[in-house]
Amino acid sequence: MAVDDLWYLARRDPETGDRRPSKRQGRGKRWRVRWIDPHTGETRTALFERKADAERQDVSVHADISRGQYIDPQAGKITIAEYASQWRAQQLHRDSTADIVERAFRLHILPMLGQLPIADVRSSHIRAWVKATAENLSSSSVHLVYSYIKSMFASATIDKIIASSPCVGIRLPDIGNHELFIPDPAQIHSLVEAISERYSPIPYLAAGCGLRGGEIFGLELDHVNFLSREIHVRQQLKRMPGVPPYLGELKTKTSRRTVELPEVVQLALARHVERFPIREIMIEDRTNIRNIHQRPTRLLFLTAHGRPLHRSNWSAVWRAAVRRAGLPSGFGLHGLRHYFATLLIHNGAAVKTVQLALGHSTPMITLNTYAHEWPDALDRTRTLVDAALGSHLSAATTGPDQ
Repeated sequence: MAVDDLWYLARRDPETGDRRPSKRQGRGKRWRVRWIDPHTGETRTALFERKADAERQDVSVHADISRGQYIDPQAGKITIAEYASQWRAQQLHRDSTADIVERAFRLHILPMLGQLPIADVRSSHIRAWVKATAENLSSSSVHLVYSYIKSMFASATIDKIIASSPCVGIRLPDIGNHELFIPDPAQIHSLVEAISERYSPIPYLAAGCGLRGGEIFGLELDHVNFLSREIHVRQQLKRMPGVPPYLGELKTKTSRRTVELPEVVQLALARHVERFPIREIMIEDRTNIRNIHQRPTRLLFLTAHGRPLHRSNWSAVWRAAVRRAGLPSGFGLHGLRHYFATLLIHNGAAVKTVQLALGHSTPMITLNTYAHEWPDALDRTRTLVDAALGSHLSAATTGPDQ
């Protein structure tokens, strides 16, 4: 590392010993700092008008290299949009998650932050983004999208693109205790009556078996055992932008499960199969990434045109049924899974039982979602402790002296 004076040649006049001016004298910045990038071995330079500033940079770079904290100034010039593209390509996201992340960046992150060099982003930029985004998205959505920003800057720090993350001391809007709308049985029956006959068993599969939408849309006739009254959840139907619907792996490992088939759901499915005979269609199977192939399927639910159901062609059908049934606007199919969960809980099911029935990856997810549905848990705990220890305490307080 060195500080060079660009206005004078390095070699002095051999006769006079005087410094000889260079062709650059009087033009541009005079002082140049040179150093070797410890990561690439390339020579880096920086120009300054004042010698003191150049010497300060020389000392700072030398110290950073010695401490192993060197950050290439050029690396931080990459824009958020460019780095975000690289970052997303490196993530081990499932297809559905990758689609959500792509939409989050395209719609909510890049319009405001995309053109900024990543090294120029300060906490003030992130706070301004949070404030602006909170005006258009729900608090929970702001938290989700912010988590992608935070993860991206954490990766940039690890990659030594930037020295530190600007996502420090950022206050997000309170999510609060959002009370889930849980329909009652009469409302579920109304929903079944309001929906197109072709899809009438779908609400029962969500409310009576706890299946997710993608799991229902990917359900094949072979997965339903009418004799043992069981449903084997083995796949889900997925749809990505620009890609035809396909069968994909389930959301979590524990989503692969066998659920009981209640009589009300069994009868609805039996009537459905009789009314709408199963048609075999070819669809791509990506449930095993090592063996992606087209195969014939016997999906339980197809559109009137014989196409698989997915979020795009299902949403209009669902919204119309919700409106006709008089349910709150915005009520989703997932709300019927909540009904299924609360039904189990209110009838004494343990956390582990509910977790396995819903296909949650851990009991903690089940608890975080439905903890308020176990209102008598503390009362039961107190009763158990009093029954075990209370008798001894009573005997001690009613001794011979009393």
